[in-house]
Amino acid sequence: MRFTNSLEFNTFTELRFMFRKVLIANRGEIALRIISACKEMGIRTVAIYSEADRNSLHVRFADEAICIGPPRSADSYLNVPAVISAAEIADVDAIHPGYGLLSENANFAEVCRASNIKFIGPPPEVTRLMGEKEKARMSMKKAKVPILPGSEGVIQSEEEALDWARQIGYPVILKASAGGGGRGMRVVRSPEELPNFFRAARTEAQNAFGNGDLYMEKFIERPRHIEFQVLADEHGNVMSLGERECSIQRRHQKLIEESPSLQVTPKMREEIGATLKRCLETIGYMNAGTVEFLMDEDGKLYFIEMNTRIQVEHPVTELVTGVDLVKAQFRIAAGEKLSEIVTRPIEMRGHAIECRINAEHPEKFTPSAGKISVFNLPGGNGVRVDTAQYAEGIVPPYYDSLIAKLIVHGTSRAEAVARMERALSMFVVEGIHTTIPLHQRIFADEDFRVGAFDTKFMERFFEREKLRRESAQ
Repeated sequence: MRFTNSLEFNTFTELRFMFRKVLIANRGEIALRIISACKEMGIRTVAIYSEADRNSLHVRFADEAICIGPPRSADSYLNVPAVISAAEIADVDAIHPGYGLLSENANFAEVCRASNIKFIGPPPEVTRLMGEKEKARMSMKKAKVPILPGSEGVIQSEEEALDWARQIGYPVILKASAGGGGRGMRVVRSPEELPNFFRAARTEAQNAFGNGDLYMEKFIERPRHIEFQVLADEHGNVMSLGERECSIQRRHQKLIEESPSLQVTPKMREEIGATLKRCLETIGYMNAGTVEFLMDEDGKLYFIEMNTRIQVEHPVTELVTGVDLVKAQFRIAAGEKLSEIVTRPIEMRGHAIECRINAEHPEKFTPSAGKISVFNLPGGNGVRVDTAQYAEGIVPPYYDSLIAKLIVHGTSRAEAVARMERALSMFVVEGIHTTIPLHQRIFADEDFRVGAFDTKFMERFFEREKLRRESAQ
């Protein structure tokens, strides 16, 4: 079987070990994204779905579809026996987990291995290592990846936490060792705050991840959130595909991502890429992954965590590098070398920006499930929309609120910003609330337009909006 991708190849490339049939253990836009890649590669697809997703597009466009349970994720998409049973019934060669759900579940990857089904991702041992944040941090430190000053290992008591905070210096941040997304996390600015915050963070981590272990790091007041995309094959080769700027966040949830970052110089990009290559080769990493950093006000990068899966924001990297990351995941899992997959040096070409369009009220941020009455997608040069929604479709209340990703590419950041503004104005969704109006307000903000932002940008943005409303009254 042969295929060509004009972004990656000048000639046809032989796919020597490709899979015959793959099950997609996910839903929504990422399931459809994976199905699209499989169709281009000639791989048959099997969708799984809950009763709430019976009429979803990933069900319609897959070659086969199997219902695995009721609407709740715990009873369907997170039900490992049901997913594996579907894979065995459909007689698939591999499972792609997408992002979220079971994508970073090392136990699920082990079950796939035991069932002789290829897991499209890293080995379970590596997933488990990177999933335990403090162990991942120590692995990076050993490989000389810069990390923030912090505790050595898990903190066992309030007294130990107080001792570490004195050594590190306030402010410090307590973090859950077993998770992320802002849960089990507390910023501590004084010794008086620490005992209550320690107990609260440990309880939240236990409830969220089934593991209350905490560690501590120095807290950076106004950091930028920058992450590096990597690919690693099964022959010990690792490649960095540059960075993404992810500082526009609300409550630790990303709203807008772009690539490249205005703050990362070519020299810094090369140095971090070389360091990550050395580190990930040492730990035996395989497939796609993202290494996340905080940048302080002096422009220094510090490792915070690694995500062992494809990221929501992977399209911005695809647009500036020309590498199809999902296809690369399949080809790596099929045993190909990176040199066969990416056949030219990685260059950052132009600028790409992604807006996450959520089914939420744009000011109250309350979920907005329901029936979509109008769904008009923007198009034109340099515009891409990843979505599994459509007019008359239903947004169920059981899952993540992301309904679409709007991605643009321009020759410069200024062109990408202008293109995104145009695309947002042509993206029409009626019947439910979405965050499109919020994105339009962000893109009109002067600080955002010139790139003067950090992870506290949205707090200042909302405060400015509040002051304007008050002064207008």
